[in-house]
Amino acid sequence: MIFNSLEFAIFLPIVFVIYWFVTNRSLKLQNLFIVFASYLFYGRWDWRFLVLIAFTSLCSWASGILIERNRSNPKAVNAISAANITLNLAILGVFKYYDFFISSFAKMCPAISTDGLLLNVILPVGISFYTFQALSYTIDVKREKLEPTHDIIAFFAYVSFFPQLVAGPIERATNLLPQFQKKRTFDTAAATDGMKQILWGLFKKVAVADTCAKIVNEVFTSHQEYPSATLALAAILFTIQIYGDFSGYSDIAIGTSKLFGIKLMRNFNVPFFSRDIAEFWRRWHISLTTWFRDYVYIPLGGSRCSRAKVIRNTFIIFLLSGFWHGANWTFIGWGAWNALLFLPLILTGKNRRFTDTVAEGKLLPNPREILQMGLTFVTVVLGFVIFRAPTLTQAGKYFSRMFRLVGDAESTKFIEFQGIIVLSIGLMLLVEWVDRKKEHGLDLSELRSGFLRMCIYAFLIFTILLCADSDPSQFIYFQF
Repeated sequence: MIFNSLEFAIFLPIVFVIYWFVTNRSLKLQNLFIVFASYLFYGRWDWRFLVLIAFTSLCSWASGILIERNRSNPKAVNAISAANITLNLAILGVFKYYDFFISSFAKMCPAISTDGLLLNVILPVGISFYTFQALSYTIDVKREKLEPTHDIIAFFAYVSFFPQLVAGPIERATNLLPQFQKKRTFDTAAATDGMKQILWGLFKKVAVADTCAKIVNEVFTSHQEYPSATLALAAILFTIQIYGDFSGYSDIAIGTSKLFGIKLMRNFNVPFFSRDIAEFWRRWHISLTTWFRDYVYIPLGGSRCSRAKVIRNTFIIFLLSGFWHGANWTFIGWGAWNALLFLPLILTGKNRRFTDTVAEGKLLPNPREILQMGLTFVTVVLGFVIFRAPTLTQAGKYFSRMFRLVGDAESTKFIEFQGIIVLSIGLMLLVEWVDRKKEHGLDLSELRSGFLRMCIYAFLIFTILLCADSDPSQFIYFQF
């Protein structure tokens, strides 16, 4: 079940009504219904993988109980947490990375056959997201940042909460779990704001990401047939596509959660207005970058160690972030590219030079800020070419043609560029620039005219319906 489908449009109101008007008298019953609705939502992809998420939830919940019972024995605590972490990573590794490593090893050693070794299993949707969410619970309980819960229903609701189950944000148990352990009351203002955020997310997904995808898919599939300018345009459009797609999902997830009295963390904070790559990574996929920072980078010593270890830690964090996205060398290459961009900033102590909002208190940025944002955007676009390419070799060929380093005479084939793409992208960037200090683009609280607000909502709905396909496309991050 996907957010931009008729099925979800029917599913959500039914769940909302039962949640607030049938099960609201009992917290346990309400949480149990959340688990049921979440499993129904997830099971629409493949019911068999419900066993996997239930097993992950059960083991992680049990690990917290066992850690609590063995607090006086540090060795036992370490062994219990290590066992659960290893189990979760092993499950993730088998489903997501096993075939990749076997195939890569076979390519390096042609004498070795992969016959009978490959599992050819289907990648469970969202496994990277809910696995990391389960891991954060075990780690935080071990570190005594969180008391383990004995309420198994609340814990299952925490791991499987349907708005953010398959593509995040990757929530921490310290933030989300306590919200399932206390009574929730309906907040009209929060629900109204949630509906606005859902609308904004749908606009970014359907009107921006999906319209860009039509050009991006065509050009990247047949890049040898297009001129360099078109390749550059497609690279820019893919960067906008993946932002509209993923941040759109996050907006819908966060907005939907507000309807149920649950507050999720912000996952994107206008990253295209970043003035260097360090600021970009503080604003892009925040739940993942902060997860790796808190559970990997800082325990390794972070930036408070020798220069050699800072370099090591930076590469580790970005390579892991790239590899988290999928079993392909292109993701590792993308991570390495970002590490190389980030290193000069952290080694010179400039990685935190931009902590304010760009053009603070001003309508427009100054020329220097425009240049900084432009250069940062270009480096991000180049990285996403590596991310989007099927192989590193294909990425190299794409770059070669884009910069006209090799190839035949300039192609005369051109793409069909529709005005709706320019309008949608322009509107998205304009709205997010104006509301860059707010939680989401449709926070129009300062707009006094109710009529004008209604016109904006109506225009967005009309654009979504105009751009929508009869067969709605999945979100890009479902494959991760």
